[in-house]
Amino acid sequence: MNFPFYDAPNTASIICCHILNDGDPILFVSHDEDDGMWQFLCGSTHETDEARLVSLRTVFDLDNSIADLKDMPCGCCAERKTQNDDWTFKKR
Repeated sequence: MNFPFYDAPNTASIICCHILNDGDPILFVSHDEDDGMWQFLCGSTHETDEARLVSLRTVFDLDNSIADLKDMPCGCCAERKTQNDDWTFKKR
C-alpha cells in the first residue's frame, strides 16, 4: 500500500511502547492542534517515559489501517474499541 498521508513519511510521531514493543493495537490517535504532531496510543493510561519517537512511516508500516485517518485535521482525535472496529472522530 502506498503511503497515504499528506505529511512526509519521516514526520516525527509519538507512539506508545505497548504498540511498538508488545504489538498492542492502535486504538487512539491524536493529531495535535498546537504542533501538528501525530500520537498513536493503545488506549491505556501512559507515563511520559512510555512514549517513543518514530516516523509516521514506521507507524503506517505497523498498522496500515491508520490510512483511514490521513484527512484528520489538527485538533482532532480518533478512537476505536478494537483494531477491527471503525474509527470514531471528535474535536479535542
